Amino acid sequence: MQGAVIGGKGGVGVGFELRSRARVLGGFGKTEGVLMAERRSWCGGSVRRSLGLGVEMVRLTAVESVFRPRRKVGIVRAEASGDVESVHPARHQTKSSGTVFPYVGVACLGAILFGYHLGVVNGALEYLSRDLGIAENTVLQGWVVSSSLAGATVGSFTGGALADKFGRTKTFMLDAIPLAVGAFLSATAQNIQSMMIGRLLAGIGIGISSAVVPLYISEISPTEIRGALGSINQLFICIGILAALVAGLPLAGNPLWWRSMFGIAVIPSVLLALGMAISPESPRWLFQQGKLTQAESSLRTLYGKERVAEAMQGLQAGIQDSTEQDAGWFDLFSKRYRKVVSVGAALFLFQQLAGINAVVYYSTSVFRSAGIASDVAASAFVGAANVFGTAIASSLMDKQGRKSLLITSFAGMAASMLLLSLSFTWKVLAPYSGNLAVIGTVLYVLSFSLGAGPVPALLLPEIFASRIRAKAVALSLGMHWVSNFVIGLYFLSVVNKFGISKVYLGFATVCFLAVLYIAGNVVETKGRSLEEIERALNVDV
Repeated sequence: MQGAVIGGKGGVGVGFELRSRARVLGGFGKTEGVLMAERRSWCGGSVRRSLGLGVEMVRLTAVESVFRPRRKVGIVRAEASGDVESVHPARHQTKSSGTVFPYVGVACLGAILFGYHLGVVNGALEYLSRDLGIAENTVLQGWVVSSSLAGATVGSFTGGALADKFGRTKTFMLDAIPLAVGAFLSATAQNIQSMMIGRLLAGIGIGISSAVVPLYISEISPTEIRGALGSINQLFICIGILAALVAGLPLAGNPLWWRSMFGIAVIPSVLLALGMAISPESPRWLFQQGKLTQAESSLRTLYGKERVAEAMQGLQAGIQDSTEQDAGWFDLFSKRYRKVVSVGAALFLFQQLAGINAVVYYSTSVFRSAGIASDVAASAFVGAANVFGTAIASSLMDKQGRKSLLITSFAGMAASMLLLSLSFTWKVLAPYSGNLAVIGTVLYVLSFSLGAGPVPALLLPEIFASRIRAKAVALSLGMHWVSNFVIGLYFLSVVNKFGISKVYLGFATVCFLAVLYIAGNVVETKGRSLEEIERALNVDV
């Protein structure tokens, strides 16, 4: 899921540190870099990507100093189908009068809605099932969960194409329509058919968001804080999930409250459309469309007039190194891009098959079966752990790097799932199964939020070349939503057939396999601009 996505993923779009970045994707061309930098400390300001704008909001005192002049010496050596070396001189940056934070915040309304629509069914499922007459039908309950995921699969594939054709901000405004209408239909549903149509429309909306939110954030963020802002996407997905779980607390006293839970989502949908109407378009997209005057205007709003010339030079350098037309869908599977696209799809596949959405959708049911009295409150506590872990991850993303966080995250998830599995099978642990279920779930979610949640959405737009970026992100998110759909639809049925312990053991195995795959196939991208990464990965082209 939750990742969800997604999406459903980002980097910087304007190439501010064209000359300073570390290691990129093995096999596609190993790029090693040594980066030496003198930096002024910026009051602790890292705000990350896979969850919206908020990660280190605590550090917003850093806004001014983020754009202080910095002196860097960057040495990058790239090898890919040939030996290429390039040494780039240091760049001087001027103090900026612009800011990206308000616009990242508007985009993150899409991330909040993403998380909210995923999590809202957790506490509401039992009550809406009673109301709609499907309390004894686990298959239809699974469809209530998965209909939104089916819609998200469609939305994730169309989101990239829409963003390429109409631009990022207009796509956000279009996206608000299915998000708002879907929420309204779900809240007013009188039968299972109306509920599923509403969930399907909302799913289309969150699928588009999963593709466009990280894309937009990556393309408007300065290189030096792209990792932080990128992980904000995931942070706000987590906040959306937490909001949905907290919204379910009144259900015990008011069984009809589930309708209000769905209806609340209309408000941020409208705010997203209004906010994007006044937000600047992605400078990268405008530049690619040949709208140079508008690109300069957008850069002026985002970074201030002092940095427009530098940013335009970065965009120009990227265009000169990639003068080809946008790739078609079949180009993604060509020898040139097959490796990098497979890595993107695999990361989201592992993210979902590791079991995160089973936890998000059904933690209340699992806690109830484990004997936890306040099951909804326990799920809300798990959601809070998710937010906390993602906030920590955003402070580490540009320090520890993407790959190390992924490995640590999946290893912790494997250990947590193993603990959960044993808590349901070992008789000696039976008296403590309820507490162990909560502890294991919290540790699992914390581990997920440290890497497996935020990193894929941040890493993908970084490693994909500009001509395939939108489509490749959409394809990877499609993989995310398909696996998410299958888990949401069949999780309860599989648990009933094999038992929760064996299912959790299967999730632990997937996590272990993910550690091995990441160690052998994913390399670091922190500290490098999108243009530089693209040139390094395609130096042989």
